[in-house]
Parts: sequence; C-alpha cells; structure tokens
Amino acid sequence: MVAAIDNPILNGPYDAPSRHFELGTTGPTGEIQDGRRPSESFIPVPSPRKGQKGQQALDLDVSGERREKNPLINDIRYEVGLWRQRGYPGVSPISRKLLQHWADPTRENRVMFCQREAAETAIFLSEVSGRHGTTDFRRQIDPQNDLHNDGLPRIALKMATGTGKTVVMSMLIAWQTINKVYSPRDARYSKRFLVVTPGITIRDRLRVILPSEETNYYRERDLVPGDLWGALREAEIIIANYHAFL
Repeated sequence: MVAAIDNPILNGPYDAPSRHFELGTTGPTGEIQDGRRPSESFIPVPSPRKGQKGQQALDLDVSGERREKNPLINDIRYEVGLWRQRGYPGVSPISRKLLQHWADPTRENRVMFCQREAAETAIFLSEVSGRHGTTDFRRQIDPQNDLHNDGLPRIALKMATGTGKTVVMSMLIAWQTINKVYSPRDARYSKRFLVVTPGITIRDRLRVILPSEETNYYRERDLVPGDLWGALREAEIIIANYHAFL
C-alpha cells in the first residue's frame, strides 16, 4: 500500500473513465492501469464465534472483507458503452434526440458522464436490451424483482453523493414524459410520477424537478431541447414525504 498519491485524479468528469489506480489486497498500489475499474463489492465477513475456527477465504483483503466482482453490472456497462459508441440504435426518435442532446460535447453546460451513463442505462434496459442483437438483461433482473419486489419492479442506479442524482431524476422524467406525449399508447412510458422523499428538507429541495418551477433543472442544466418543452410541461409530478403514507 502506498503512503500517498500525489494526484489521485486520472479522468475528466465528462467522458468515460479510461484509467484507474490498481487496488491490491492491502490497498492502493499507486500503479495506474488502463481501462475503467471493474465494479466489485467489498462484503464484510463475520468473525468466527468463540471456539470455532474461522475458514480464511483466499479473496479476503487486509480489511477482512471479501472482494467479489459484480458481473451483471460490468456486463451492462460494457453493452451500454458499445451502444453509446454506435449512436444509440434501437431507441425511439425522442429518446435518441435526448441522448444526443445530453452527449453533445459542444454544449456550454455539459452533462457529467456519470449522469449520462445512469440515464443511458435506464433507457437501454427499457428500450433496447434483448433486441437488436443485445443481451436481454431482463432475464436476470426480472426474477429478482419477482422475488423481492413482486408487483413493484425496481432498478437501482447507484451514484455517489454529490454526483447529481437529482439531475438524473430530471433526465428520466423528461425521457418518460416527452415520449409519452408523442406516443401516448406506448406502455413503456408515463407522464405521471410519484417521488417519495425521506424528509421535508429533501422534499423541498426536489422542487427543481418540477418543470413549472422558475429554477427548474431542465432549464438550468439545459436537459431538454427547446422544441420539446411543450411536451415536458405535461408532466404530472407529486413529491411527497414518506410520512404521508404511514
């Protein structure tokens, strides 16, 4: 493990990561490797009870956690990346217009890569996965939803604090709403949304996802082309604190 890394920043915020620091069994080695760091989990391993001999797994690191690759996440990332490089084939005209708008490198207010990738992944899984020669990831996701969330399927987009989750929420609302307005019979889309928050403060902060708000993110972050604003205004959004359902 190295004592310190002089410059820990290897990648810019607007493009896919192309390098990463190697992470050894004792921590960062300081070595730079090409490509994006694969997704993996660090799973705590409980200490053996008194009188029992703990079986030491070969993949434990210095913290005593078990490192485990996340093949589903890595496979989805890979296919979304290929799909991005090909220009987003297989999506609706509205979805493609939004995706290209968000990815435009000449924008004054560029969308960060982590935000784009989150929205791209949701769109890919909804409109593309299993078609046009792509892997049908729903065959892996749907059984887990049936097991854990029967009747309320969910997909998680994991993002770090400060990376713009509210921006992604706005992007997804725009994608769904505008598609629904232009294709009202398409069951994949909706223009009605319920956002449940864990507290009143967050509820109030999320008013930026309302197109009717003067300081909404759609305008501030230039998330919707001007000619699609009329459709976006048809979004019906309710933001409620979770206490309302107790």
